[in-house]
Amino acid sequence: MTDADRLLLLPRPQRIELGGEGAPLDAPVHETRLDDLPAEGFELEIGPASVELRYCDESGLRYGRATLGQIRAQSADTLPGLTIRDWPDFPVRGYMLDISRDRVPTRDTLERLVELMALARLNQFQLYTEHTFAYRHHEVVWRDASPMTPDDIHWLDGLCRSRGIELVPNQNCFGHMARWLKHDAYRHRAETPDGYELLPGVTSQPAVLAPTEDNAAFALSLFDELLPHFTSRQVHIGCDETFELGKGHSAAEAEQRGKEAVYIDHLRRLVEPLVERGYTVQYWADIARKAPELVKTLPPGAVAVAWNYEAPRAADESAPLPPSVTAILDQLGIDFEAFSGFDANVAPIADAAVPFWVAPGTSSWNSLVGRIDNAMANIADAADVGVARGASGFLLTDWGDNGHLQPPSVSFGPLVYAGAVSWARDANRGLDLPAVLDRYVFDGPNVSIGTVLDRVGRVWRMTGQRTFNASPLQAALAPAQGHMIMGDPDAAKVAAVVQELQQAIADLERWNPSCSEHHVAKRELLHACRMARHGAWKLALQAGADAPSPDELAADRSELAAEHEACWLLRSRPGGLRDSLKAFR
Repeated sequence: MTDADRLLLLPRPQRIELGGEGAPLDAPVHETRLDDLPAEGFELEIGPASVELRYCDESGLRYGRATLGQIRAQSADTLPGLTIRDWPDFPVRGYMLDISRDRVPTRDTLERLVELMALARLNQFQLYTEHTFAYRHHEVVWRDASPMTPDDIHWLDGLCRSRGIELVPNQNCFGHMARWLKHDAYRHRAETPDGYELLPGVTSQPAVLAPTEDNAAFALSLFDELLPHFTSRQVHIGCDETFELGKGHSAAEAEQRGKEAVYIDHLRRLVEPLVERGYTVQYWADIARKAPELVKTLPPGAVAVAWNYEAPRAADESAPLPPSVTAILDQLGIDFEAFSGFDANVAPIADAAVPFWVAPGTSSWNSLVGRIDNAMANIADAADVGVARGASGFLLTDWGDNGHLQPPSVSFGPLVYAGAVSWARDANRGLDLPAVLDRYVFDGPNVSIGTVLDRVGRVWRMTGQRTFNASPLQAALAPAQGHMIMGDPDAAKVAAVVQELQQAIADLERWNPSCSEHHVAKRELLHACRMARHGAWKLALQAGADAPSPDELAADRSELAAEHEACWLLRSRPGGLRDSLKAFR
């Protein structure tokens, strides 16, 4: 096998032809700009005596140089003879990190994420915000959250621009406002100031702003303060999961005109002023997809972002949901079947010719150690449907539901895979992700960390239970969180899960990284595996299999809480830690 045959490039290029005599490692590189190449595209030709790099624009030059650097790093004496032609499937390839479910990253962590995004050719970064930006007149909301400050944004914006990445503001301003509405000064803005009855005897706290002119002005005042800190002329305004809309302030209007009409009217109050100011406005499409003809009335410059976080379901995963689950989904207005894959989810928007993006997920949240098989299938599905249906962008989401228990490094694999697939889906859907992680992301000279993450990222399926948007292991670790887990654990299968996690812990303990970044990754991945093992032990106890005693489990839980705090502070700011630790009580 030649050096060329062994090349492991990230991303794999759209077209590569190997063969012919290569050039010396120090051969001159001739760089030529060609306007007729695709945007961000480049051609790299390595011949006997020289290297030709032809590129369309600054991004193409950057990516071409990076590819040549990867080839040089894998070549012994000479560069292999080859020709590469490369360009992106999606013009916008983004990554969105949730910083509002307790975990706000440190600057070092943000810098590491930007580095990985540049590696994977992602070109847009969003920090999803509910209450974690330091607005001048709203300190009561963010006081204990260690928020992003204007200085943080200016620093991050410059860092992103230096790597060819656009930092886009993302502030939810309709649903998901519970962190605001819990305070007396804002409660009057709620659709249901006293909460609403989710199920008989179960009251949900207010989380949705009433759809009023005054609340639209309030939201726009936040953007007035936020947007000047970004150089981007795009903004994501959220507006998803407005579950209690039509149950309080807007009940009569919703009854008369329909809830979707009330929703779109308020969305217009937010979108139109921002578009008039020259912004492209992104919004989540989960509500809008139910009324595509109404969405078409939004002004040009509004873009629906269609999200779905589960892989297309196989036939054996399509059994009816239990009545207790469907009752909750019906009350929340969630069409479960619409989220069985991207095609059904996107169809109403695409058929109505509404501009849209696709947004899969890392599948890291509610999982402790990831759900890598679901993530990869979900990401590939998003790319396939997005290209087929004409999506203009791709946004990988990385949420932190229920305390953001998973450490950042659990998301590194999905982030890299999403970058590769959104760049060239056909070339990268079968990417050897463990090998890529070992070469480009983790320094593991004596342990394949990519293989460890791949193995533990699949144990969520192995307990004998059925689950969506979560792992049974986190549900067992923190049962009060209320995950969608169905069925009982199987004793033999859970025993195999424990064994798999024990092996992963042993492998990680043997890992001998050479730099501080990877020492942090080692410690947090060990903690994640131990949290997952605790969940598996509790499932084993439930299934009647061998498990530690209740006293031993209590001691382990106490150790996990202490280590969670220590690992958290290695990557994240202290605000939010207290809330995250509730999972261990």
